[in-house]
Amino acid sequence: MTSRGSFQLAPSSSSSTPLTPLSALADPPLRQVDGVLMDYFMIETVTALRASSAVALRRAKQLEADIVDAGVLPPVPSKDHGVGSMASARDSTLSLGSAKGGAPKSASGPVDEEEEALRVRLEAIGVHVGANFAERLCRDRPMFTDTLDAIKFICKDIWTSFWDKQVDNLRTNHRGIYVLQDNSFKPIARISSWEGRADALKKAKIYVAMSAGIIKGALLRMGYSGTVTPELTNLPQCTFQVKLPRSAS
Repeated sequence: MTSRGSFQLAPSSSSSTPLTPLSALADPPLRQVDGVLMDYFMIETVTALRASSAVALRRAKQLEADIVDAGVLPPVPSKDHGVGSMASARDSTLSLGSAKGGAPKSASGPVDEEEEALRVRLEAIGVHVGANFAERLCRDRPMFTDTLDAIKFICKDIWTSFWDKQVDNLRTNHRGIYVLQDNSFKPIARISSWEGRADALKKAKIYVAMSAGIIKGALLRMGYSGTVTPELTNLPQCTFQVKLPRSAS
């Protein structure tokens, strides 16, 4: 008569392994990556979002054309009707200029719709990243009672965390307008173009869109709603103009 072989179950790993402290989950250890990785990441991000924005813009235009053909909306006037007729023309619900967060058209000429769509997407990503990063950095800090203190936090803590240095110059008119100047802004430090300085500035304006969103998102998470406008005149120098409501300042 054969006897069955017996075996013993191994003790449960949950009983032998101590539970992870909640503090370790709330503040996980930092993992560092090569600094050049962010440059490659931005290049690939801009390339991918440029293609995605172009597809989305074509779909929006096709949808608008279908609505016009169906007679729901009047046709868009042609550009040769003059400036007055174009100014009084209807604002399309699908046009980029009327979208939330879109920049107005400049006096020098119409805004490139594909470039503007790309800028809007990059800024939206920056707002999300900046808000979450500011929340983590402000976790152990008291609430800011002064707008200038919040701007100084952007110039020191946020700038150091993202771009490894502090702002070189901070100016304000004490009426809600702050000018943050970085003489060697890291995201555009290596941008150049064989077509000349003008083309390099055009490319750099796209690469600072996400940075403007980071600043805007950080301010939003701290309770300050305003506009952040990057200005480029001499690479790699970059200036951000922050406008906050007077009630907040």
